[in-house]
Order: sequence, then structure tokens, then C-alpha cells
Amino acid sequence: MTQRAPLRVAVIGTGKMGADHVRRIEEVVNGARVSAVVDVDAERAKAVAARVDGCTAYTDAATALAAADVDAVLIASSGPAHEAALLAALARDLPVLCEKPLTPDSASALRVLEAERKLGHRRVQVGFMRRYDAEYMKLKSLLETGQLGRPLMVHNRHRNAASPPFFTSDMLVSDSVAHETDVTRWLLGQEITAVTVLRPRPSANAPEDLQDPQFVVFETDGGAVVDVEIFVNCGFGYQVQAEVVCERGTARIGDGHAMVTNMAGRWGGTISQDFIDRFADAYDRELQVWVDATRRGEVTGPSTWDGYAAAAVCEAGVRALNEGGRVEVELVERPPLY
Repeated sequence: MTQRAPLRVAVIGTGKMGADHVRRIEEVVNGARVSAVVDVDAERAKAVAARVDGCTAYTDAATALAAADVDAVLIASSGPAHEAALLAALARDLPVLCEKPLTPDSASALRVLEAERKLGHRRVQVGFMRRYDAEYMKLKSLLETGQLGRPLMVHNRHRNAASPPFFTSDMLVSDSVAHETDVTRWLLGQEITAVTVLRPRPSANAPEDLQDPQFVVFETDGGAVVDVEIFVNCGFGYQVQAEVVCERGTARIGDGHAMVTNMAGRWGGTISQDFIDRFADAYDRELQVWVDATRRGEVTGPSTWDGYAAAAVCEAGVRALNEGGRVEVELVERPPLY
């Protein structure tokens, strides 16, 4: 039996996330290798490429995607750069795994969706990695059995030890709650129709002028109500938890009690300090699933529509944060392709 050649992947963006994906493809994932890396910082791109045999460094995404040794694209650059890279990849009909957000706003997401729709087939998978987390997958499977009855409410907690210096109040919704936006739609199989954001007294640990924490409420077209506590300067670590309240029972994930220790008059466990640590297995699984599907000529996982819907919900959330009150989510009609 002839061994198939590995999928040759161009990674766009070599910052923390992009460099970690390069490592993951080279050391963890089967059936792929990194053939190109792209970054506007030429020296950083060269440094990452130097660690991978046969990898070429570029500063321009379109030039890299035109290379003969690129079969697929992984986009891990900053959100504002995603649209151009996505459109360049779609123009060449290349498979793409795009880290969230698909794009930073619904208008640009729609442009990407339209470009993919014109191809007549899916090419893009959006990197909502929580769908590949073992606990979230188990929760999704349980809900699909129906044994708990219809979901009525979902409670989410999303906490970071500290926010980066550039973080703004809007970004608590657009960058952080974006994950709860997607898992809500995925777990419940429902669209989010309205968003309300409540503003508790800011924590003394939050930087000046940062509205942290926030309490976000979603309404869905299936009649569920979902809340998200987003607190990005909690001080003690990275925590993601979810509890679904159904007609005949509840289910909760994210307690982090895989191991509990007892010693010297105290008990406890460890708390992850960042998202890459907490969701390492999910990233590994997500990337392996993408590589396997791409080699089969298929596209699975979160779609361009999911990326667009998340962007539209987050836009409504930012409006609700800044203007107050309940803001309805505006979505175009869902195309048949999705």
C-alpha cells in the first residue's frame, strides 16, 4: 500500500498562537507538515521557519499561497488580517482552518461567506476549539440523547487571571464571549436572537477604564436563556465552566476536579493559567480532525456561517454594552450551503 504524502500547510501568523500551531503540526498531528510560514515581521517568520525542515518564510500571504508546495492554509494572524488571507485562499480554492474570529465584524464575514458560496462548496473551518474539548463534547452528546429534556437555561463562567495591556471593554464581548456565543449555538442547536449586557462595579484589579467583569445574557430562537459571567482580571487563573439546566436534570462541566489533593491541613487542585494550557487537547484534536478531513477532500467543523453568526451576535453584544438595554441580533437568511 502506497503511503500518502503529508498535507503541506502554510501557517499565516507566527505569534503565540501561530507558533504553537507550527509546533503542533510538526510534533503532534499526523499526516501534515508545515511547508510555509507567513508574518509581517520577517525576522519572526524566519526564526519559526528555521525550526522546521523544508519550511519557507514569507511576509506576504498571497505569495505564500501561490507556492507549489502549499496544499492548505492555517490562519492564526490578528483578526483584522483574516479577511484578506481568507479571500486569497478561497481564490485558489484552498482548504482553510481559520482561528476565531472568522473576521472582526459581520459585514466582512459576509464577504467571506459570499466568496465561499460562489465556489459551490465549503472550504473554511473556523477555529472554535471548544467544540473539540472532551468535556464539551461529552455535554453535547448528553444533550443530544434527550434524556435531560429540553434545555431551558445555560450558565457560563469565563475567567482569565489578567487581561493583556491592549484589552478594551468591547473586547470582553468580541474576543472572549465570542467563545460562549459559539458553544451556545452549538450545544443548543439554536440561533441567538438578542443580547443584554449588565455592568457590575468594575473590579479594583481591572485596569482603569476597563469594564470588568460583565454579565452577558443571550436569548435564543428556541426559547432558552443563557448567561455569561466574563471576568478577565480575576487574578487566580483561567477558568471556563458551563451548566445546562434542562426540564429533567442539569449537567455541568469545567470544575477541573480531575485530581484533588489533601495535604498539611488543606485540600485542593490546580487551576490553569491560560487558554492554551486548558484547551491543549482540544487544539490537538481540532487540528487532527481538520487534517484528516482535508486529506479525504472534506470540510467539517464550524463553518463560515458559524463565524458570521458569532460576529453578528458579538456586534449586538458590543452595542448592548455601550448603549444599554436589549439589542436584537440581525442575521441574513442562511444560505443552503450551510
